[in-house]
Amino acid sequence: MSPALVISRREIRTYFNSAVAYIVVTVFTVLTGYLFFTQLFVEKQADMRGFFNIMPLLFMFMVPAITMRLLADEKSTGTLELLITMPVRDWEVVVGKFLAAMALLCTAIGLTLVFALTVKGLGPLDRGPTIGGYLGLVLMGGAYVSIGVMASSLTRNSIVSFIVAFAISFGLYLMGRLTQFLPQSWQGLVAYLSIDGHFENIGRGVIDTRDLIYYFSVIGVGLLVATLSLESRRWK
Repeated sequence: MSPALVISRREIRTYFNSAVAYIVVTVFTVLTGYLFFTQLFVEKQADMRGFFNIMPLLFMFMVPAITMRLLADEKSTGTLELLITMPVRDWEVVVGKFLAAMALLCTAIGLTLVFALTVKGLGPLDRGPTIGGYLGLVLMGGAYVSIGVMASSLTRNSIVSFIVAFAISFGLYLMGRLTQFLPQSWQGLVAYLSIDGHFENIGRGVIDTRDLIYYFSVIGVGLLVATLSLESRRWK
């Protein structure tokens, strides 16, 4: 088995042997459920648009909570040094941690499929935007997770890691709302950097290669920086 998958399995066990996974998934499910059913019964809107619209904001808080300790705690306890003495490359450590966090995030996302089933039971479900929305959630979640892993690799303090990941994620989220205040020559670039702008595009049910390239680029850059951060110990 690949060392990255071994590390991922170990990290998943760590998640579910502690309260972290249960607290994060429970809070996420209860909060999204409250927002969804409030829209369903109070506003009488049997669709998934409200659910998908709030997800970029929720992910900014949820994902840093999942990723904040991945590498920061390993550094602070000294277990990272023990881990890297094994026959495993730095990038495999980073990818393993990334996959574990993605597994937990996808578990939480999977639980929300009950909302789509509820809408389908009440009336016609617009499959294109719903499938696109869930695909967008996974891609956007991957971008947030890679940012969280990167932030966790830069510090020994998990709280600092949370703050850094949240700040970067919020900055990318905010860009889509700043375009109207910027010179026209900057608007295209800033709009492209908006993390939820690409999610909105995919959520319409249209898969554009530019959106896919954006998310895979963010994931790649985040994991690359995390790998270089681990490798930097050799330069000291």
